[in-house]
Amino acid sequence: MNLLHARTPAGTADTADMVAARVEFLAAGHYAPLADVLAQCAADAAGSGLVIDAGAGTGYYLAHVLDALPAAIGLALDVSAVALRRAARVHPRLGAAVWNLWKPWPVASGSASVVLNVFAPRNGPEFHRVLTEDGALIVAAPNPGHLGELSSLVDMLTVDDRKEGRLDATLSGFFRLDRRLGRQDCTRRVTLSPSQVREVIRMGPSAHHLHRQGRLAQLERISEPVDVTTSFSVSVYRPVPR
Repeated sequence: MNLLHARTPAGTADTADMVAARVEFLAAGHYAPLADVLAQCAADAAGSGLVIDAGAGTGYYLAHVLDALPAAIGLALDVSAVALRRAARVHPRLGAAVWNLWKPWPVASGSASVVLNVFAPRNGPEFHRVLTEDGALIVAAPNPGHLGELSSLVDMLTVDDRKEGRLDATLSGFFRLDRRLGRQDCTRRVTLSPSQVREVIRMGPSAHHLHRQGRLAQLERISEPVDVTTSFSVSVYRPVPR
C-alpha cells in the first residue's frame, strides 16, 4: 500500500537497481548472522504482537524476525515503493506501506511490541509513540571498519567513528539501553566474489554517488574475490515511561 503521494527528494529512496542488488546480495547469506541476531533479540525482548520494521527495504530482516515469532505480525515501512513491493511478498504475516519515516506514522499509539531499525533513519519520538510500555526498539548499525577493505578499491562512504555515541544521543529522552540485552557485536570475515562486491556497494548509500569521480570505473575493474570484514552493532532499547 502506498500512503505517500508526495515526491521524495532525490537520493532518499532505494532505486530499482539498488533493490535488485540487495536481493541478490542478501540471498547469498553474508548478512544472515545479523538477521539471526535480530531475530533472537526480538524473541528475547517481546515474543508476540506487532513488529514494525522502520526502513524495512525488501523485508529481509523482518521476515527472519517473524519466523522466530510465530504469534507476531509484521508491518514494513519504507519510502521506497520498489523495495516494499518485494517486502510485501517475503512473508505471509507481513504487510507493507510506503511512508516517510520522518512524518507521523499511520500507526496507532502503543500498538507495537517491537520496532526494528536496520541501517535506517531514526525517529525517536515516533518509535516511542507506537511502542507499548514494555516494548523494545532494536537498532542495527554498521560499525567503523564495516566493509573497510573495499575503500582501497572504490571511493565509498565510510562509517563515522562517533556513530554509536550519536545513536544513543538521538534516542536519549525516549529510550534507555536494555540492562539485560544491551548491545552486542556481530563481526565476521567473508569472501566476496567480484559480482558480490559490486552488489554490496550498489545496494547501499554509496550507490547514489557512483556516477561521480570515476567510481563506476573503479567498481568495474574489480576482477578477483575480496576478503572483507562485515561488522554491525545490535542495540536493544526500552522506552522510558510516558
